[in-house]
Amino acid sequence: MHDQSPLRAETWPMSRTCPFSPPPDYAGLREHPGLPRVTGPSGRTVFVAARHEDVRAVLGDARFSSDRSHPDFPWMRVGETVFPGFRPSLIEMDPPEHGPARRAVAGEFAMRRMRELRPKVQRIVDGLLDDALAGAGPADLVSALAVPMSGLVLCELLGIPTGDRQEFTTNTTVLMAHDSADADRAESFRSLIAYFDALCAVKMTERPEDLLGRLAGHQLFSGDESRWAMVELCMLLVVAGLETTATMTALGILALLEHPDQLALLTADPGLTPAAVEELLRYFSVAELSLIRRATADVEIGGTLVRAGEGVAALSAAANRDPAVFADPDTFDITRDSRRHLAFGSGPHQCLGRNLARLELCIVLDTLFRRIPALRLATPSEELRYVNGSAFSVSELPVTW
Repeated sequence: MHDQSPLRAETWPMSRTCPFSPPPDYAGLREHPGLPRVTGPSGRTVFVAARHEDVRAVLGDARFSSDRSHPDFPWMRVGETVFPGFRPSLIEMDPPEHGPARRAVAGEFAMRRMRELRPKVQRIVDGLLDDALAGAGPADLVSALAVPMSGLVLCELLGIPTGDRQEFTTNTTVLMAHDSADADRAESFRSLIAYFDALCAVKMTERPEDLLGRLAGHQLFSGDESRWAMVELCMLLVVAGLETTATMTALGILALLEHPDQLALLTADPGLTPAAVEELLRYFSVAELSLIRRATADVEIGGTLVRAGEGVAALSAAANRDPAVFADPDTFDITRDSRRHLAFGSGPHQCLGRNLARLELCIVLDTLFRRIPALRLATPSEELRYVNGSAFSVSELPVTW
């Protein structure tokens, strides 16, 4: 049994120094006996799971709670909190409430629904590329493609009327932008809540054939609080889904442009696109800072005893570079089998929208490099501005052709 003292307080969260590599200290965390501890800016100390098997063990064990409303939940960053007035969302629920709530929504992200959504996503991507190509160039593929695509796809999923989409995308863009003022971000958040409240009222009356219309007839969305439950679901999809998809889109394009040998393989054989998407997800693992859990009982993980009430941070980016699972893990290789990656988490809280994210990434990569085969960066990658926020991202991606 291992008992570790904390690492340096300033090492959490750890920042990337290279866009194509996780924080350098992650390798040391994997090699550390048992589970090391880190202390974050909030003053809280947690254990860290960095090896692939330990991350899977934490995320799959029901003795680790996701309930962020608990007073002892190990918030690791200053200012983190549960949104006031919101009950625990799907990603914050524990059994027995979590299972039925997730099953009520899961069918909307099944492969059958994704096949229905595919032509709409294709039209969105084609339209955005039409607009980009109509300009004089260079074009910023963050603001011209990645961000509006993720917002417009969510509009299709939720059945947001065409006339409302400009205001919706404006508000979501403010929420996602790293340079937005706190007051502007808060105002956009309030505007989205008010909008979704009105939209869900219409959906509950008209019951259209879209995600919200179908959920309006589900038993979990009936009763006095049904509309608020739907509003909360809409906000979860915005907060948990838009930034990560936009980030992966931009970083995926950047990685392929910076690895011309891999891009050549992809353009020569578009059938490699699904494998390329899985490798990109493994390679970047952008959404790991949400994988924090609180032990509800004593649990042994990786030879370390985690006592009830203590926290564990599961580092998917470290796990996805574990040489015990992925040979030569720091090499970007779209021909490898990356399906064991943990970019979407694991266990009962595995990302609900993973099929949608894969669909969007496949379509945008296929379409972009087919329509603009001469695409290249307009700014050297070392001069791009990278941001370490809730997800690692690139602020702009100027390209020309």
